[in-house]
Amino acid sequence: MSINPEIIGRVYPPQGTYTVGREKIREFARAVFATNPLHHDVDAAQAAGYSDIIAPPTFAIILAQAADAALISDDSAGIDFSRVVHADQRFTHHRPIVAGDELQTTVHVDNVRVMGAGAMLTTREEITDLDGNPVTTCISSLLVRAEGDEN
Repeated sequence: MSINPEIIGRVYPPQGTYTVGREKIREFARAVFATNPLHHDVDAAQAAGYSDIIAPPTFAIILAQAADAALISDDSAGIDFSRVVHADQRFTHHRPIVAGDELQTTVHVDNVRVMGAGAMLTTREEITDLDGNPVTTCISSLLVRAEGDEN
């Protein structure tokens, strides 16, 4: 089965919440070599006006990819995850992600561009707090390779 172009406009609501933990932020910051004290030191973050440490900008990928699982596991979408190549990722931050945040993510399928037997899929993940206030918007582009395309 190839990707279903009729999924354009489909919305996958939040599948729960994600509690942002200090240690998760610190682990992520170490993994991406983010050495700014605001990602590691509570006192430094509070001195800068934050309630707790803040996540590096790319931390939002954790929430975006977890939420994308609803789309990937939707059989009617026709996405063979073994054929997916992550092509592009962009973030628009409405405010920093802070330790202690309770966040939820909604996935929007914005575009499917069929290219031969494969396709380019563009999704938008809207990360909000529990009151619905925007935190981060992620735009993801995934190339779904055609079967037989091993390059």
